[in-house]
Amino acid sequence: MKPVCSLLQRSLLLTLIAGSSACANEPSDTSHGMAVPVDNPIVLQRADPQLVRHDNGCFTFIGTSPKFDEIALRQACRLNDLKLAEEKVIWRKRESGPMSANIWAPELHEVDGDWYIYFAAGDKDTPFSIRMYALKNTHDDPMKGKWETVGLMKTHLDTFSLDATTFTHNDKRYLVWAQQNAEQTYNSALWIAEMDSPVTVKAPIVKISEPTLDWEIQGYKVNEGASVVKHGDKLFMTYSASATDHRYAMGLLWAQADADLLDPASWHKEQEPVFTTAPELGRFGPGHNSFVKGKDGETDLMIYHSRDYKELQGSPLSDPNRHARARVLTWDENGFPQFRNHEPD
Repeated sequence: MKPVCSLLQRSLLLTLIAGSSACANEPSDTSHGMAVPVDNPIVLQRADPQLVRHDNGCFTFIGTSPKFDEIALRQACRLNDLKLAEEKVIWRKRESGPMSANIWAPELHEVDGDWYIYFAAGDKDTPFSIRMYALKNTHDDPMKGKWETVGLMKTHLDTFSLDATTFTHNDKRYLVWAQQNAEQTYNSALWIAEMDSPVTVKAPIVKISEPTLDWEIQGYKVNEGASVVKHGDKLFMTYSASATDHRYAMGLLWAQADADLLDPASWHKEQEPVFTTAPELGRFGPGHNSFVKGKDGETDLMIYHSRDYKELQGSPLSDPNRHARARVLTWDENGFPQFRNHEPD
C-alpha cells in the first residue's frame, strides 16, 4: 500500500492554503484544469458531503456532523481551504420530539430565490423513526440571515425516509429521496416526484430503483443518497447501497434528457457498482456523493465520503471515520461518467 500522511498533519500544514500537497508520496491529479490539485480529504469527519458553487466561484460546504446533533456550514473560495475554514452552526437538534436525534444528510439548495436545507432526523425516544424535514433562509448568503424550521416534508408514505435532493430539468423541479416501502421489505428505495413548492411534492410519486442486486443488500437492503448530474443528452443519477461500512458502494442510473423522468422505464440501471472500496488506495465504503462544478465553472467534481480504514471502532454510526473528498469526474466518448474506481483522487 502507498504511504499515507496522517490526516491531522494534512489539515494543519499551511502549505494547503497554497494548494500544494502536504505529502510528497501521495499522487496528485492535476488533470481537472483548475489552478491547483485537490488535496484530500477536503473536510475531516463529515459524511454525506455536498458543495454549492456560487456565482463568484466560491463554495459552501455542508455535511453530516459526526455527533448527529447539528447542521453547520462553512465557506471557502478554494477547495483546499475548506478544511481550514471556520464552521458556523446554523441549527441544532431539538430537546425532544421530532428532529431531536440522528440529524443526517443535510443538503443545501437555492430554490425560487431562497435557501433551503433538506435533512433527515428522528425522535430521541425512537431515534430511527427517520423522516425528512426542511429549513429556510431568505438571505442571499446562506451563512447569514436566519434559518427557520419549515417542518416535515410529507410523501405518499409515513415510513423511514431520508436523503432528499432536488434538481431542475426542462423547467420542472423534481425531488428524489430514499424511503422504505409500505411492506417494509427493505430499508429504502429511490423515489422521484415533481415538486409543487420548495418543500412539497405532487402525484405521481414514482419508484425508480429498489435494492435487489447482490451488492445493494450487503448488511442492509438500501438505495439512498441520490445525486443528479447532467451531461450531453443524458441525466445520470448516482446512489449508494448496502451497510455504511466497507461494503458501502455507489451505483448508477441514467435517463435520456428527453425522456419522461416520472416513467420508471425511462431509468436504466447499471448492474455493477461504479465506485467501491479500494484497499490499495486507503479507501473504504465510499458513497453518498454530490456533484458540483469546479472553480473554473466547467470541470465536473464528485464530492463523496469514504473511510480510511476497514476495522471500525464501534459501529458504522459511532465511528466518525468518514471524511469528505473530491475527485474529478471525466466522461467517455459515449458521454458516460468515468469514475476511475482504482485510480487515486
